[in-house]
Amino acid sequence: MCGIVGYVGPRSSMDVLVAGLARLEYRGYDSAGVAVVSENDGLVSQKRAGKLAVLRDDVDAHPLASGGTGIAHTRWATHGAPTDANAHPHLADGGKLALIHNGIIENFHELREELIASGEQFLSETDSEVAAILLAHAFRETGDLTTAMQQVVKRLEGAFTLLVVHADKPGVVVGARRNSPLVIGVGEGENFLGSDVAAFVAFTHKALSLGQDQIVTLTESAIDVITFDGEEVHPPEFTVDWDASAADKGGWSSFMAKEISEEPEAVANTIRGRLSSEGQVVIPELEALDVGRIDRVIFIACGTAAYAAMLGAYAMEKWSGIPVTVELSHEFRYREPVVGPGTLVVSVSQSGETMDTLMAVRFANDAGAQTLAICNTQGATIPRESTATVYTHAGPEVAVASTKAFLSQAVAVYLLGLYLGQHRKVVSAEVAASIAKDLHALPEQIQEMVETGPRIKELAGWMADTRSVLYLGRHVGYPVALEGALKLKELAYIHAEGFAAGELKHGPIALIEPGQIVFVIVPSPRDPSSLHSKVVSNIQEIRARGARVIAIAEKGDAAVLPYADEVITIPPASPFMEPLLAVVPLHIFGMELAGAKGLDIDQPRNLAKSVTVE
Repeated sequence: MCGIVGYVGPRSSMDVLVAGLARLEYRGYDSAGVAVVSENDGLVSQKRAGKLAVLRDDVDAHPLASGGTGIAHTRWATHGAPTDANAHPHLADGGKLALIHNGIIENFHELREELIASGEQFLSETDSEVAAILLAHAFRETGDLTTAMQQVVKRLEGAFTLLVVHADKPGVVVGARRNSPLVIGVGEGENFLGSDVAAFVAFTHKALSLGQDQIVTLTESAIDVITFDGEEVHPPEFTVDWDASAADKGGWSSFMAKEISEEPEAVANTIRGRLSSEGQVVIPELEALDVGRIDRVIFIACGTAAYAAMLGAYAMEKWSGIPVTVELSHEFRYREPVVGPGTLVVSVSQSGETMDTLMAVRFANDAGAQTLAICNTQGATIPRESTATVYTHAGPEVAVASTKAFLSQAVAVYLLGLYLGQHRKVVSAEVAASIAKDLHALPEQIQEMVETGPRIKELAGWMADTRSVLYLGRHVGYPVALEGALKLKELAYIHAEGFAAGELKHGPIALIEPGQIVFVIVPSPRDPSSLHSKVVSNIQEIRARGARVIAIAEKGDAAVLPYADEVITIPPASPFMEPLLAVVPLHIFGMELAGAKGLDIDQPRNLAKSVTVE
């Protein structure tokens, strides 16, 4: 999400910081700011809402004092609107300390109340300012930025990357990392920090990865890393093998490749702060709804968002006990559906500007329904016109073919379903805790699937001339089949269709001929239903007619091996989590097949990222 840059060295830090922010613009942001420590003028800072150009123009008109130590930030709003006051850096200790933060501090409210009670005043609506004030307190007590950081991070809950500088410590930048990326650039007589290597690749190709729960103290001649508990650490060094010209994609060959790599983080960000380990869902935004009146839920969405809603709807109906349907936004209002105060109409849109969905939301509002937006873009039209909004916090998605948004949207629907089930007392505490455990395990399991990339690339290589691919799935595997087919249509421009596997004998089996490629999403053999055996029977039927079967199945599923030409394995997971793992290799396959055909992966023909006409 946010972009972070830090620098210590002989150069003008302002030049390094602004150049670094420019290379991080691909991450998406709504404000930008810098803080510089000058040996003669102390700490100077400027921050502005809007694009980086706004900050540049302001600094050009009113230059800051020069200094070789500084930090810079581009913010994607989470707590508080995108305003000058909410932009980073945040100042404390009488303006002598500056802090920037990426992530979410989950316990910021109680810390803020504690600080207000002690007489502190806040100038922003952010969670980040809490950390700045706590660090100022700790620095006054210890006189050392690193020790102060050690004390403060132990009080923070959630995900964060923190960078801090102080006027009394020129030549020093201290950073800390928990569940949010931070890398170190190793220069000669200068050193760098960044949320990714794009921030400093123009200056050095040597880098270190800061590990989980670690603190780095940076000077121009030294890099010292310790754990939160003070144990010395020596991070492994790596070499960046691309140059600054690729920095707009963070070093990835395409935005889509980058965004697939971010799928674990996107899911973690959607869950973070909303689901306790005991399974209690806390989403304050939903308090705007009259949950007690809801007796029916209708999802409205288009394309990938519709398939994410379909997937989530299976879980929502089971967990909430409420009837759930999914409709395409562009068909919804034209059939004049019967909706009212008891109907919750949930729109799903990455951009929040999809015109078909916006018009459907307006129809639902006019009909007296409650409306909820699941969206990734703050300030967009659909959230503004809905009764309530749940932001997915997946970070910016640039590639036209949506990937990480699919997973974050489905997980948001899962959270909504569990929330409604708890309010209706349909879900027991034991079941909720089990669901929470499964959801919290997802990011690591999705990362395992992201790492199947090289294998999928090999498969795509020998299928470069394929003219048709079919996808089969049952139950929650059906929306995954639809999503996989959509990615291939969008990216590789070939015939691709997803089918409910039970429909196979009702017509689609006529498409099977020797050599036909068929992906099959196989349910877990541990599932108490009979779906596993039914899908294995489907595989046998299409293999008997000459199809080449690529099965996506659970590790250790011996029943599939004799009948599939290729098996892509997923970690053991509960039935509702399996599809979120199975979809990842399908995203990778669509991308790699398009790449093998030499096509534009990020901007396929005839398509736009946000459809703003109906």
